[in-house]
Amino acid sequence: MTELDPGLLGEQIAESGQLSEPDGGHEIGRARRRKEDQRLLTGHTRWTDNLQQPGMLYVMFMRSPMAHARITRVDVSGARDLPGVVAAFSGRDFAEEQGSLPCAWPVSEDIVIPDHPPMAVSEVRYVGEAVACVIATDRYRAADALEAIEVDYEPLPAVMDMREALTPGSPKVHEAGNKAFSVKITSGDVEAALRDAPVLIDRTYVQQRLIPSAMEPRAVLASTDGDTFTLWSSTQIPHVLRVMLAVTTGIPEHRLRVIAPDVGGGFGSKLQVTAEEVLCLLLTRRLGVPVKWTESRSEGNLTVHHGRDQIQHLTLAAEADGRIRGLRVELLADMGAYLMLVTPGVPMLGASMFNGIYKMEAYEFGCTGVFTTKMPTDAYRGAGRPEATFAIERIIDELAAELGMDPIEVRRRNWIRHDEFPYTTVSGLTYDSGDYEAATERALALFGYDKLRAEQADRRDRGDPVQLGIGVSTYTEMCGLAPSRMLGMANYGAGGWEHGSVRMLPTGKVEVITGTSPHGQGHVTAWSQIVADSLGVPFDDVTVLHGDTAIAHKGMDTYGSRSLVVGGMAVLQACEKVKVKARKLAAHLLECSPDDLEFDGGAFKVRGTGAAKTIQELAFAAFTAHDLPEGVEARLDSDATYDPDNYSFPHGTHLCAMEVDTETGQVRIRSYVAVDDVGKVINPLIVRGQVHGGIAQGIAQALFEEAVHDADGNLLTTTMADYLLPSAADLPDFTTDRTETPSTGNPLGVKGVGEAGTIASTPAVVNAVVDALRPYGIHDVRMPCTPERIWRALEGARS
Repeated sequence: MTELDPGLLGEQIAESGQLSEPDGGHEIGRARRRKEDQRLLTGHTRWTDNLQQPGMLYVMFMRSPMAHARITRVDVSGARDLPGVVAAFSGRDFAEEQGSLPCAWPVSEDIVIPDHPPMAVSEVRYVGEAVACVIATDRYRAADALEAIEVDYEPLPAVMDMREALTPGSPKVHEAGNKAFSVKITSGDVEAALRDAPVLIDRTYVQQRLIPSAMEPRAVLASTDGDTFTLWSSTQIPHVLRVMLAVTTGIPEHRLRVIAPDVGGGFGSKLQVTAEEVLCLLLTRRLGVPVKWTESRSEGNLTVHHGRDQIQHLTLAAEADGRIRGLRVELLADMGAYLMLVTPGVPMLGASMFNGIYKMEAYEFGCTGVFTTKMPTDAYRGAGRPEATFAIERIIDELAAELGMDPIEVRRRNWIRHDEFPYTTVSGLTYDSGDYEAATERALALFGYDKLRAEQADRRDRGDPVQLGIGVSTYTEMCGLAPSRMLGMANYGAGGWEHGSVRMLPTGKVEVITGTSPHGQGHVTAWSQIVADSLGVPFDDVTVLHGDTAIAHKGMDTYGSRSLVVGGMAVLQACEKVKVKARKLAAHLLECSPDDLEFDGGAFKVRGTGAAKTIQELAFAAFTAHDLPEGVEARLDSDATYDPDNYSFPHGTHLCAMEVDTETGQVRIRSYVAVDDVGKVINPLIVRGQVHGGIAQGIAQALFEEAVHDADGNLLTTTMADYLLPSAADLPDFTTDRTETPSTGNPLGVKGVGEAGTIASTPAVVNAVVDALRPYGIHDVRMPCTPERIWRALEGARS
């Protein structure tokens, strides 16, 4: 990937001619290097595994080697007698107090939510489920002692295939059966749209199971000083986790503090209440000493929640000129063995996005959640929306191929025009703003689309063994997960608001406390830019505190590209409240009416005079409290809770040129162009980094990653040698640019960006692979599009 270079970025911005430069002296829009990076890059970090506590012990878990079995005996006595071992427990030792891991999103009336014990007591339902644990003076003694534990299992049939799981007579994962829920949503007359349609496209796509691979493995440290507890965890959600742990363990919420220290990536995998977090808390309560657990990478592949794993059946009806009439979507979604925090909600997050940026009169979405004997699935970068975007962008390309049209032209014929916003889609969402025409035109120009199409035609005519494919993805997404009202309508178990506080210190410095919980996004820098502009204080005078429920006491944390559009707005509103307080004090000290003051450059100035008070002077005046007006308290500090009225809808156009060797199946991305529209931008350098990382993750699904199990439910991809993640050397240079249509849903006009690259890139890459292979009669290659799968597709077509 191209190195992030602010100078280069500035040149690109200038060349684009479409982006607003920051006003003179303003921070918003400036490509600031991230404040947090110097500490992270120089090793001054606080990962959970680095933390030490006096008398701390180490926990290791014994995990089931069986995908499905009854536990008939667990004997931990052999482990207890070994040197360095302090204690050893089975699931039965915690049966009365461990409760059930929570599911916060019952998506339907018929949903089945089985008990999910953090440590299995009588039955295991996936390989890797904890059945016992050892607590020792170091982790190596604890690991060795696991071998002395004896567990007897009575094997039960594994349930690995979703379709077979739903057939009568299938072995049951749970007594209630293998169907977790079913949902159907209809808008318009889909039967009429499909009936006698001039063009009917029917396709089935498979979203393979993925394993989130954050750079920092999960780790937990729990301690107690009697009746209060502290839990450090590499989590994305310290506030949600605190509530859920209190509910699960019975520890009163006000006696539990959760801290997310430095967290090295999450991508949704740390948006969870894990068995290890609950058990470490129970262990420290039982033993009275701090205990720590850190997963190995192999343990993580087995037991971090997995992502995707859907079978998507789409039927699209269109007119002969390419205009879409309607769309039917039928999903099977693999829940795994249990429903975790938002497991059933993941496919529902895509329910409103299968129509993408396109206009149509009828839409039907059906989804069945299925239990299998695999690790549960849950949120993974994009959570439901990458799956939906993949499906609609793939079938739009199929429509173009069926009609012999250019895929760009089919999209133009169906997308929402810029002058039609705000636009309420067939699925019921109201997109506030967008300009798909502008983003696409910019992408086509940067890509050299016409020239590449000419080269493709030439290669096809010559029968070149290396064919060129061109992939298109014109996406939008629903992000900024709030609005609480909408989450309530979806039966989600929490709100979507966010909280922010601004403390004006006596010396004029500013402390910002945010309920968001960054783990690589750059909130400290972006929030500082917002506050610097709003209060007129230097960027370096702002510090941001987060990730500790004793410091940031309210919050809904970080996921779903929500932090800026919800948490950033809460901080902005808190700044506005600071200025309201400061105005009263300034008017009193300057002996004028508040209406005679204007706020400019960090100072309240009396119009028509040279009299002024800076925000720093007012902060000190509030601190001394020697001369406050009647009814004004001795502080300017302010809090705000923000809850938007609508989601955020970034969009863009991604284009991929792919060379496919038709003799070996080898692929090479020759060029990749991404033009994204994320509304107004606080820091273009951060946006560019988010887009780069997102594209890499989307390409990884398209070409590299897949969790593979054998028929007995054993995960075969437990190491980095088996589960293929691309490195920088495997990826091309990305050409990125932006267009800008401000959101009308928030004061800054910003939209989410954290998931955009991942959502857009997977269909662009697969469309490119398939486009290269169309002359051979190939219309799909299952992800990941490995050389072997492409070669086999070609061999099948030739035979």
